[in-house]
Amino acid sequence: MFRQSQTFLAGLSLLLIFNACISQKPRSSVSDSGPKAPAEFRAAWVATVANIDWPSKPGLSTEKQKEEAIALLDFLKLNNFNAVVFQVRPQADAMYKSDLEPWSYYLNAEVGKAPSPYYDPLEFWVEAAHERGLELHVWLNPYRSHHKSAGPVSEKSLVKTNPGLSVYLKEGYWWMDPAKKETQDHTTAVVMDIVKRYDIDGVHFDDYFYPYPSYNHNEDFPDDESWKAYQVKGGKLSRSDWRRESVNNLIQRLYKEIKAEKKYVKFGLSPFGIWRPGFPESIAGFDQHEQLYADARLWLNKGWIDYFAPQLYWEINKIPQSFPVLLGWWAGENLKERHLWPGISVNKGGGDKNNDEIVNEIMISRGILPKSKGIIHWNISQLVKNPGLTGAILNGPYKKPALVPASPWLDNVAPESPLVSIQNDADRIKLLRNPASERDIFRWVVYYQYADRWDYQILNSKDSSFELALHLEEPITTGQQPAGTVQKTVQLKRVLVSGVDRTGNESAKKEVYPMK
Repeated sequence: MFRQSQTFLAGLSLLLIFNACISQKPRSSVSDSGPKAPAEFRAAWVATVANIDWPSKPGLSTEKQKEEAIALLDFLKLNNFNAVVFQVRPQADAMYKSDLEPWSYYLNAEVGKAPSPYYDPLEFWVEAAHERGLELHVWLNPYRSHHKSAGPVSEKSLVKTNPGLSVYLKEGYWWMDPAKKETQDHTTAVVMDIVKRYDIDGVHFDDYFYPYPSYNHNEDFPDDESWKAYQVKGGKLSRSDWRRESVNNLIQRLYKEIKAEKKYVKFGLSPFGIWRPGFPESIAGFDQHEQLYADARLWLNKGWIDYFAPQLYWEINKIPQSFPVLLGWWAGENLKERHLWPGISVNKGGGDKNNDEIVNEIMISRGILPKSKGIIHWNISQLVKNPGLTGAILNGPYKKPALVPASPWLDNVAPESPLVSIQNDADRIKLLRNPASERDIFRWVVYYQYADRWDYQILNSKDSSFELALHLEEPITTGQQPAGTVQKTVQLKRVLVSGVDRTGNESAKKEVYPMK
């Protein structure tokens, strides 16, 4: 049965890729005479709420928290990821120094308690991620003010310090009322405080807008106060449309304010994967439009985001919620041609069948979205705990490192090529880069050729040197000898370098070896 499943999935993949290719609008071809590093967004979510991913439990020492963070970031680098989506605001609290909200409960099992010895976790994560060539996107929950896993509501919680902002939900949560201007102002202030003070690469919201109905025992969201105030002022929208308009206003406002402050900071949303049942017609399931009051299709249609990551956590052949069917529908709604990087769940039962499913989802996504490839993986702990899956991804679609795709609507001007000199050292050369003389370079790429084979290495902005051997010994196969027992010497023929800016534009390649 498993082999039959593999055959079915492979055939389905080819069919979908073929259909996607023939349905693309004709585009002018762009020729590139030299090698080119691939571009694909490869990210994983790191959840801090309930200590899902980091830190492993509240109350760890500063050094242990740092140690766990480095282990996760090293894991991503080792496995050729290029971004991390780090949850910094799990419940109107902060994984960073904030004057607007208290220190997170999930750091020290106490709301408002700073790390000791003191450090700023977000600052640490940003610097460590960039040192490993990873983008860092801050992930915030826009409305949740208290999570039931955090114990009793603290006196320092926003629930107590701003009592008119939140309502109680019967499952044990507290939720800010999205329709209140004070909620929108506060959430915007929190986001913009982070954007202004930290060297982040993106701001990210997930699927929690109005809460899931189960959070209030399937009773309606308790916003009678703000609803009646809206009606008294002459509001004419239905209650559902009024709720959606409140969320829409926040999304549009945040996009504008982020771009006004730092245009290169991407704004990404990861809503529930189904817009509405029946879109497309074979799809059934939860209706976020009517129950979370999230008009995610509108946000994508309007281009109020830089990347869109619908949570497509279902299998390829799960007919009512099929991964490729939903992804293809969302691709048809991407009117502004923003990045469409689906979120996938990597834990679908474990074993070879699970590994095959995840690899197929990555490959199907590449086929449907060839212009801007990318995936966000839920979640990092499941990747770390499953070396078989990680190995299947690394030895398959992530075998080689990739750049983050460019965002031309933010910036389409390529940087100058980096300034590189050559230092000879016996049978090696060292490329020496002078970052102080450059502007706008966030990464740089070294392309090198041995015999007729090109390869490349992606380096981060702080890397100032890179070494290459002038000669390599490679195994060859002859008719008389076993494979690998005879060696041939290949010579370094050419080295090219390019620079990549903050929004993913790559410069012209400059030849630095042999010296011209």
